Amino acid sequence: MPLAVGTDAPAFTAKDTKGNTVSLSDLRGKTVVLYFYPKDDTPGCTKQACSFRDAQAQYQGKDIVILGVSADDEVSHQAFTQKYDLNFPLLADTDKSLITAFDVDGGGYAKRVTYVIDPNGKITHVDTSVNTTTHASDVLAALGL
Repeated sequence: MPLAVGTDAPAFTAKDTKGNTVSLSDLRGKTVVLYFYPKDDTPGCTKQACSFRDAQAQYQGKDIVILGVSADDEVSHQAFTQKYDLNFPLLADTDKSLITAFDVDGGGYAKRVTYVIDPNGKITHVDTSVNTTTHASDVLAALGL
């Protein structure tokens, strides 16, 4: 069962596509869209990632950080990012610590769940019924943008 709206988002630190360390605590003051997905370069996951890529202009200038998370490693994320020209970081959760902390374990992969975390670290929105094609605009609508 995904975490509830109103709860504090679990603290995390993970490596992104470029090998940079990303911590939730470093993102205080920004809204974080943390979306979990099963696997790089699969049809639904590609549609979902490309929806965020294509909507990037709508997110810019609003202090919103988009982070995709799967159990794939950095090498897989780099190939996925290059192939589809993704313009936001993907987090490598090879030990499944984020998948576990955010309660989205689908049995060896991440369930498709998105969390919106406010600038103070509280979960303000949870989407468990993701439409991969329209997901980025659905999240914007949930944010009232």
